Amino acid sequence: MRTFDYFKPVCVEEALFLLNKFADKSKLVAGGTDVMVQWKKRIISPVALISLRNIPELNFIRMNDCLEIGSATTHRSLELSADIKSKFPAIYDAVSNIGSVQVRNSATIGGNLCNAAPSADSAPPMLVLDTGVNIVSSDGQRSIPIDQFFKGPGKTVVQPNEVVKSFSIATPPENTGMAYWKHTRRSAMDLPILGVAVLLSFDEDIKTCVKARIGLSVVAPTPIRARKAEEFLLGNVVNEASLDEAGKIAASECSPRTTIRGSDWYRREMARVLVKRVGLISTERASHFSKLES
Repeated sequence: MRTFDYFKPVCVEEALFLLNKFADKSKLVAGGTDVMVQWKKRIISPVALISLRNIPELNFIRMNDCLEIGSATTHRSLELSADIKSKFPAIYDAVSNIGSVQVRNSATIGGNLCNAAPSADSAPPMLVLDTGVNIVSSDGQRSIPIDQFFKGPGKTVVQPNEVVKSFSIATPPENTGMAYWKHTRRSAMDLPILGVAVLLSFDEDIKTCVKARIGLSVVAPTPIRARKAEEFLLGNVVNEASLDEAGKIAASECSPRTTIRGSDWYRREMARVLVKRVGLISTERASHFSKLES
C-alpha cells in the first residue's frame, strides 16, 4: 500500500524547513486538485506531502501600487474579488471558467501555474499582464518574469527547496482592455482545446495600439506569448483587418500537437480566429472603461 506523511505548516519558514528536510522526496500541495490526481495515477510518489493551505501569508489579494496575489489564493476568491473583475478582467475570465465552484473553492492560482500544464487556464492572462513571480527559499527571495517561469510540460524554474510566495502585477495603464477565451467542447468542466488572452493599450482615441500582449495555451509545450503578432499590432490602428492579420501571425508562431481533444491544424486555425475575436473584446472593453473614467 502506498503511503506518505502529511504535514500542515502554519508559516512559510516551517514549510521551507520541511522542504529542506525531505528535499526532492517531498511535494507541495495547496488545493490538491492536481497533485492528488497525479498521485492516484502514480505519476508522483512523494514520501511527504507539505500542505500550504494553513499559511495565511500565502492567501491574499492586495491592491496597492500594484496587484499582489498570494500563491495559495483560490480561484473562487479571485472570481469573487471586485478588483479582479473590474481592473483585471482577463484573470476573471480565466478563473471563473475553471472546473466547478467546488473545484474553484479548493484549487489555487499558484497550484495551477506551478503544475505547468500547457493547458493551464490562468497562464495566458498572467502572461499578458507581465506578471512577476516571487519565489522564496531558506537562502532568500527572487523574482522572475512569468515568461521565464515555464520550462516544459510539468516543469518550472522552481527548485525543490523553494516556494512560490506571490504574484505581482502592475496596474494596467489607462485605455487598456483585456480578455481571455477558453475554447472547449463544453463549458467549464473541461480542459481547454486552447486558451487565448489578449491585452491591448491604446492612445487617447482608442484606435492606435501602444501596447500589445497575446498569451496562448495548448499550442506549444508551455504557455507562450505570440511576440511577432504583438509587434505587428504595436503602433497600428486596431480594427478587424489588423486583428485578422495578427491572428494569422499568432497562428504561425504556434507549434501544437494532435491530442484526443484536438488536432494540430485545428488548434492553429482556432488560434487565428480567437486572437481576432479576443482582440475585439479587449478593444471594446478598453473603450468602455475609458468612458467610465472620463
